[in-house]
Amino acid sequence: MDKILNFLAEAGQLKRVKRSGWWVVGIKDPESVAEHCFRCAVIGYILAKMEKADPYKVLLMTLFNDIHESRINDLHKMGHRYIDFKIAESKVFKEQIGLLPLIMRSEFEGMRKEYELQKTKESLVARDADILECVLQAKEYLEFGYTQTKSFMDVGGKYLVTKSGKALLKKIKTWNSKKWWFHLKKFER
Repeated sequence: MDKILNFLAEAGQLKRVKRSGWWVVGIKDPESVAEHCFRCAVIGYILAKMEKADPYKVLLMTLFNDIHESRINDLHKMGHRYIDFKIAESKVFKEQIGLLPLIMRSEFEGMRKEYELQKTKESLVARDADILECVLQAKEYLEFGYTQTKSFMDVGGKYLVTKSGKALLKKIKTWNSKKWWFHLKKFER
């Protein structure tokens, strides 16, 4: 039980790890990796349903895709230019799950390999969810005045592969992220 609790504590560390790519465009307090993973999982579930993929597998991939960042932090794309982050990610992930019971470890290993190969419908959906979460966050930051985040929207969309992901991207570009709550306000005289 201690090993499982240690794994859960380590997952909790992601609440304190900030998404570093946003610092490059001047966002002083960007969302955490945990916040990104949560919405990525929500998007993944919805995309899985739209694409008729297994939502359980997509949820696993989206929730645990960045778990390694609890140990090695989030590295923005400029950093990836100089550091082969994939090797470190794999090493950390293997150590992290190495302490878990075999049944969990086997499932995580299979899920990670499937995601990395990008050959199954579920892995493609999970990757699209990750991209769309970043695009959606960029749109929200853009509407709060961070104009350089538009480049994240433009670049991210080039990597989408699912029909549903591309349709959501098209809508995100014209959608107002601040209006979802407007009709929920109660006005009184």
